[in-house]
Amino acid sequence: MLQLDKTEIAARLPWPALIEAIRDIFTSGCEAPLRHAHALPESGTLLLMPATNATHSGVKIVHVSPGNGARGLPAVHAAYLLSDAVTGQPLALLDGGELTDRRTAATSVLAAHHLARPDSARLLLLGSGRVAAALAEAYAASFPLTDIAIWSPRAANAAALAARLAAHGIPARAVARPEPAGFDIISAATLSAAPLVRGEDLSPGTHLDLVGAYRADLREVDGPAVARALVVVDTRAGGLSEAGDVVQAIAEGHITASHVVAELADLCRGAHPGRTDARQITLFKSVGWAGEDLAAAILATRR
Repeated sequence: MLQLDKTEIAARLPWPALIEAIRDIFTSGCEAPLRHAHALPESGTLLLMPATNATHSGVKIVHVSPGNGARGLPAVHAAYLLSDAVTGQPLALLDGGELTDRRTAATSVLAAHHLARPDSARLLLLGSGRVAAALAEAYAASFPLTDIAIWSPRAANAAALAARLAAHGIPARAVARPEPAGFDIISAATLSAAPLVRGEDLSPGTHLDLVGAYRADLREVDGPAVARALVVVDTRAGGLSEAGDVVQAIAEGHITASHVVAELADLCRGAHPGRTDARQITLFKSVGWAGEDLAAAILATRR
């Protein structure tokens, strides 16, 4: 059985090919039920994410441990098992952390191709972990960025990530506050339980890319921000049950479920146009769909 570590996975999943693989699976679809979630100590979560299509099946096992930042450890640990869907034969065991980071960032950029302005040049990145790093790389490879401002609740981590990115030619810098005015894209990859961005502070034309709030009790923007935006989710099933930014905005009365105009598959299939005006505020909320993992794992093992 093939085993792929994070270095090999990164090499096998270049951004353009990965974005197209994820576009293809959102367009064609696959069997992927809502993930199974189980509570762990210290507000941790165990997630099981299965998916299958005509040729392959796969399952990701994820541990999310919010307290790991204080331990000097990643917040997410994961492994992915890819198998033959017909015979059940295991084909590959992949580092689930790298797979998750890259497919998450690729999905965000895929959505941004439909929802952000093509000339977007300024990115505000909230968070400084592995997903945030992948988001910076994916956006820099896909948009004409001239400025990436990075904020983190731990200022030293933001500075360290900015330095690593700048060393690779990506125009990144750390900032002291998550002030959204003037940015074309705001991408958030935190585990925040309180809003980091307020709707009243958003500039016309901004695209919000919300990645971090994967539970109903977490959120990265307030209700008015959601209400101002054209809202698209990765899947309606996940977005309306797990996405804290959306669920809490509904509970507070800022929006109803009908405010979510589409899921990402609708954009990929041409059933919804996405952004139609340069001054629109748009919002993509992802909680993670197992089909993305399956597409990435198949691509990584293709050669």
